[in-house]
Amino acid sequence: METIRDKVAIVGMGCTKFGELWDKSPEDLMVDACYEAFEDAGLESKDMQAAWLASLVSGCTGSRLANAIKLDHVPITRVENFCCGGTDALRNACYGVASGAYDIVLAVGVEKLKDHLGGFGQFITAPFDSSKVDVDLPPANFFAQFATRYFHHYGISMEEGKKTLAKISVKNHHNGTMSPKAHLRREITEEQVLKSPIISWPLGLFDCCGLSDGGAAAILTTPEIAKTLKDDYILVKGLGLANGNGSGLLDTEYGFTSMPENVECSRMAYEQAGIKNPREEIDLAIVHDCFTIHELILYEDLGFSPRGKGGEDVEAGTFTLEGDLPVNTDGGLKCFGHPLSASGLRMVYEVYKQLQGKAGDRQLKDPKIGLTHNLGGLPSYFNCAVGIFGKEAG
Repeated sequence: METIRDKVAIVGMGCTKFGELWDKSPEDLMVDACYEAFEDAGLESKDMQAAWLASLVSGCTGSRLANAIKLDHVPITRVENFCCGGTDALRNACYGVASGAYDIVLAVGVEKLKDHLGGFGQFITAPFDSSKVDVDLPPANFFAQFATRYFHHYGISMEEGKKTLAKISVKNHHNGTMSPKAHLRREITEEQVLKSPIISWPLGLFDCCGLSDGGAAAILTTPEIAKTLKDDYILVKGLGLANGNGSGLLDTEYGFTSMPENVECSRMAYEQAGIKNPREEIDLAIVHDCFTIHELILYEDLGFSPRGKGGEDVEAGTFTLEGDLPVNTDGGLKCFGHPLSASGLRMVYEVYKQLQGKAGDRQLKDPKIGLTHNLGGLPSYFNCAVGIFGKEAG
């Protein structure tokens, strides 16, 4: 299989503030994100030859983006892949450029979750067109099952396990206080996490991400064109997308200690990017911490920690801003917020800024390779997207 590595460059990005944006429409968020990206790239909307719009509940067709930023008669494709939508829009845009079909394209993710069912409520989990005769299992419930099984499988006491999860939450909130566009910018303590109301045992309030409104956008082109626009463009190194078929839950051996989609998707991206040792070669990772237990499992699924040893790396500070492999430098879903289809592009925005050296108070020292990761759906029906980005060719 031919690799995407170094065939596409990101030359502009934009991201709105995430939060309860009652005074903003989806079109407002598209405009805010896109025009920051246009200014960053030194381009205009008329320069876009094609676009991909990701939205789960805040868009019906690509025409909504055309209306917002006046892209007249430009091909726009709406993408929906649950929490992976934003990264999938970027992925489609990348292949549009790499194929030679287009020179300059736009990827946008937007969501107004607070306007839908009181914030989309984490209750609609079955397909919208299903008969609804099956009992829905909200995400907090099944991630709680992953937590209890993970602790049991690796012989970790519930008290010890919850303390590890609390450290992850505290880390992400701390990082988020340095992200001006984050939704929940406040420091928290491990004691607050451990004493917070239980949502689905053993996960408490501070183990769960918030749902937000927000939008993000990226402008992509060829490396040759990128060189004429700016010096600090960022290259796409690898892209993975994997969707589970549901058979896992029919298997008595399904472990609830790992998401196979995470493993397979990251393998695809690593292979394209030429990554052999992710723990050593990746300088930062922005991952889908919808719940703290998922970030813990991701350390292992993505190859950052040995199986069952993620907690030891948490205790060692490996994934803090000062650690060997900082994770969720902008606060992650936990603090930055989670407008489903916008989150993937927000993650790329953080990696983009970090690689450019423009991340402000949370800036890492000379990172060269960054990873983004999304996961959505239900156990063994999960969809997963991974992107790897770098500032140098090769």
